[in-house]
Amino acid sequence: MKIAYFDCFSGVSGDMILGALIDAGLELRELEAELDKLKLSGYKLSAEKVIRAGISGTKFSMEITEQSGERRLKDITQLIDQSSLDSDIKTLGKRVFQELATVEAEIHGKDAAEIHFHEAGGLDSIIDVIGSLVAIKKLGIEAVYVSKIHLGTGFVQCRHGMLPVPAPATLALLKGVPIRSQGIEAELATPTGVSLLRTLARSFGTMPEMRLEKVGYGAGSRELEIPNLLRVYIGEADEGEYERDEVILMETNLDDTSPELLAHASEVLLKQGALDVFMTPIFMKKNRPGTMLSVLTTPDKLDMLLATIFNEIATLGVRLHHLERRKLSREVISVETRFGEIKVKIGRLENKVKAISPEYESCREIALKLGIPLKEVYDEAKEMARKALSGEKST
Repeated sequence: MKIAYFDCFSGVSGDMILGALIDAGLELRELEAELDKLKLSGYKLSAEKVIRAGISGTKFSMEITEQSGERRLKDITQLIDQSSLDSDIKTLGKRVFQELATVEAEIHGKDAAEIHFHEAGGLDSIIDVIGSLVAIKKLGIEAVYVSKIHLGTGFVQCRHGMLPVPAPATLALLKGVPIRSQGIEAELATPTGVSLLRTLARSFGTMPEMRLEKVGYGAGSRELEIPNLLRVYIGEADEGEYERDEVILMETNLDDTSPELLAHASEVLLKQGALDVFMTPIFMKKNRPGTMLSVLTTPDKLDMLLATIFNEIATLGVRLHHLERRKLSREVISVETRFGEIKVKIGRLENKVKAISPEYESCREIALKLGIPLKEVYDEAKEMARKALSGEKST
């Protein structure tokens, strides 16, 4: 499977994504031919080699040749729907603009339908979004992965005045995404670039293992103290590649917390979205028996779960371990059994079924309702899931 990894060491924008993909081998004329399907006029595209901090990259540019009025979300949606673009490009494109309009609406206290796409009637955003989706497909990329995103700092001049970096819309789009900032006085990440990568990315964080085939550099407009480039790696994923993500293990040692408080805290943490909560008996200083509370979480829930630990348990500190997790690709299916409908988790590797795990709560609810052993419900769900998947070769 061909995959791409976007290395956002100097942030990301829509034109930088296109520049990187053109630099990696996409022909500009191919891009123009696909964009013609939008039936848009009033622009001219170009791509040229430039140098940023001694590194060569491609600067993608669009010249506006005819001014157009402001467009709302419904105008852009209609434009995409009435085009002859491939259906998957249409779906992803509309998703990006829906997300952009939604966050802008929340920030300005409006309905998403009222939001205007200002710059040249949203023409630059339309080209960046649809062009990037087309480029990904033309290059045969089947999966996209993204690094942490460098944000920059300072202020940026917008239509609404001077705004802090990252701009509010960009920040809203970054919820759940790993980010960093190293004090570069510039806006490095734009709403269009972030929304595109959120829509495309399977995960954010470390680079997946691949056999590298191409590297592309997309150039930003300014010279910075670091190379103002977005780098994309394109290659074949290694056979047997697992899904990957970043998780955080939180730990704290306790010697004065009652079991009742620990049980309650564990229940609250799990309800708030902790991946796992477990306790280990330990011996602490002066051989005092104690308990180590361990909580596994994704980065986006870290602050909330930390607050819960400090609110619910008498501890002065929590240790954080950042870990890379490898896992089977997962999906949840519903199967019909003689006891009713039950949800079942399916784990796959290379599209082969490796694990079948009925949902505990789904099985427990039926077992209690019918007064039958939980194991009987569990076994029935697994058997019906196997039958549902019988057309696939499982191991």
